[in-house]
Amino acid sequence: MAVMFRGLDSESYDRQYDDKYLIKRIWMYFSQHSRRFYGIVIGVILVAIQNGLRPVIIAAGIDSLEGASDFPVEFLVVLLGVSVLLEYGGNWMRRLLMSKLIGSVVSEMRKDAFNAAVNLEMAFYDKHTTGKVVSRITSDTQEFGQVIMLTSDVLNQVFAIFILLIVLFSREWRLTLILLASAPIIGGLALTFRKWARITTRDGARAMALVNDNIQESVSGISVAKNFRQEALIYSEFVEVNQKSFRVNMRRGLVLSLIFPTLSSMGGIATGIILYIGALAVTNGVINVGSWFLFAQSVDRFWFPFTAMAAFWSQFQQGLSAVERVFALIDAENDLKQRDSRPVQKLDGLIEFINVTFAYKPGENVLSNFNLTIQPGEDVAFVGHTGAGKSSIAKLITRFYEFQGGYLLIDGRDVRAFDLRQYRKRLGIVPQAPFLFSGTVMDNIRYGRPEASDAEIEEVAHSIGNGEWLCTLPEGLNSDVGERGSRLSMGQRQLVSLLRVLVQKPDIFILDEATASIDPFTETQIQEALDLILSQSTSILIAHRLSTVRSADRIIVLRDGAIIEEGSHESLMTQGGHYAELYNTYFRHQSLSYIENARSLLVEEGAAD
Repeated sequence: MAVMFRGLDSESYDRQYDDKYLIKRIWMYFSQHSRRFYGIVIGVILVAIQNGLRPVIIAAGIDSLEGASDFPVEFLVVLLGVSVLLEYGGNWMRRLLMSKLIGSVVSEMRKDAFNAAVNLEMAFYDKHTTGKVVSRITSDTQEFGQVIMLTSDVLNQVFAIFILLIVLFSREWRLTLILLASAPIIGGLALTFRKWARITTRDGARAMALVNDNIQESVSGISVAKNFRQEALIYSEFVEVNQKSFRVNMRRGLVLSLIFPTLSSMGGIATGIILYIGALAVTNGVINVGSWFLFAQSVDRFWFPFTAMAAFWSQFQQGLSAVERVFALIDAENDLKQRDSRPVQKLDGLIEFINVTFAYKPGENVLSNFNLTIQPGEDVAFVGHTGAGKSSIAKLITRFYEFQGGYLLIDGRDVRAFDLRQYRKRLGIVPQAPFLFSGTVMDNIRYGRPEASDAEIEEVAHSIGNGEWLCTLPEGLNSDVGERGSRLSMGQRQLVSLLRVLVQKPDIFILDEATASIDPFTETQIQEALDLILSQSTSILIAHRLSTVRSADRIIVLRDGAIIEEGSHESLMTQGGHYAELYNTYFRHQSLSYIENARSLLVEEGAAD
């Protein structure tokens, strides 16, 4: 019954937990709310007792009408009313406490899953899409909560079965034995659906994760799709994954559609046999009418929990599959292996690569026996063609990825011995595509150092060109940047990202420059911010701008993960090697474009004057 659809394969970090372990681990969440849990148990027992006793009260009323009981009918009617009220009260208490308990458990489970997700390293997200991770944190935890609510209803029915059995044995043990003899048949049929239900529900969760991932990716890239007029394409891709999810859920529905009719049919046959035998016993005077009526009322109540549990089993398995996926995310292991957690207060900025070997995939080395020393306070620019290893060096310094061989030392200490959070707090990182969060410009500048005051933010912002760049923003520092900074230009986003680092005052600065063209005014502001940061820290610059390259203390030229040249701009140009070739084919062209843009700007300003 396995569903073999492309895209529904398990993730590499998925695990198969047995039901016993899952239930034990789930209980760890519920045990933190023991008062609510025991209140729910009391409510379940109370409702189950009332469900079990109601047929007994009615049977006693029939006996009373026939003169076979000493209980007055009026008393039994009042008792029946009290039973209904107690059942209502028990159900109200159970559902109220259950809603609060499930809300708390789901919230804690989501926090654990989200905490695990944000602490997983970048290598994890290279292999796994964010949409599927989001699906585990949101959809799977919600699914688990809904199933737990259904579980409480089924447990209520289970308690009712035991109470009914006690009552039925006390009234007529022979019919009760016949009833019990048919129970294994129903139970056996229910178990046969167990494996099918688990497989189909697990595939259903994966299909939903695929749909969520497609939606997340399509919405995130909607501007690109519109630029290339590919709305129809992303719609067709969504239709494909949505249809895939539909087919998986149809298969799951097929399993469900077999469970209930099959068990209901078997239960109906068993009920007919018991009632027929009971009717013969009444006509022969073996049992009285009240006992037979009790069985007539109770047999259906007895089979209903079996049928409900069997029909519910697929949903229960769906809940286990959902929580299994959540626990797999929580238990996902980082590739990073920190050997110690020594505190990091301040870094001088001495960086040493000693025979470092690194590969994103086994057997495909990006760096092999790589050696490099960067002195404290030195500004080093890395240049080279795409794939030369520039960004990989920066990612190893930031500990976003684990290297496979050699040593990376910071101030003479193995980087794997640091407390990772404290270490990264000493780093200032500006990625190639600067990311801004929804909020104001001030909020985004403060992001790297939340405790910074408004006065500090304003001081840093005005330290660049006397704050002239703020005049281009409608509300200055209080301007809303929009989703992912969409209301700012690329240059403004870069500048805010640099100011975010400037406020942080890092010991080691890492810049992966954006390649997008920006206007000369913003270019000047960015260079001014860069100069301020460079003067305060050891800096690793993955350079794309001529101004950044020329201002570096040392330029390192990479090819295929190896250093082929290094020195100042002037010395490398004199050598006439690979750097000179890069400069003449890329940086010189960029410089000419910058000059042309500057001239155009001056002409426009002159015309305006």
